[in-house]
Amino acid sequence: MPGYGDSPPVETVATVQGRVAFLDHVLQELGMRRPVLISPSMSGRFALPFLLARGDRLAGFVPIAPVGTKDYTAEQYRRVQTPTLILYGARDTSLGLQALQN
Repeated sequence: MPGYGDSPPVETVATVQGRVAFLDHVLQELGMRRPVLISPSMSGRFALPFLLARGDRLAGFVPIAPVGTKDYTAEQYRRVQTPTLILYGARDTSLGLQALQN
């Protein structure tokens, strides 16, 4: 993902709208129609806003202790109609439980 690990930072993904547009572009370039989006950890910064903005373009969503769950309200999550399977590790005492509760 741009801006993480050894990849160079990209200004276009500095905003939520930019991250949604980036992920949308990647899925279009790969020719993916209604994929199941799997989102481990830091990719939550991209996947969660995409789910909330364009969840109708997904067949399913699998967050794995994603970062950023607290950035959205319970009402926003209740509006999600995309089938979702939430995963986290039993020994993850912080991020996983927080993500599940959110």
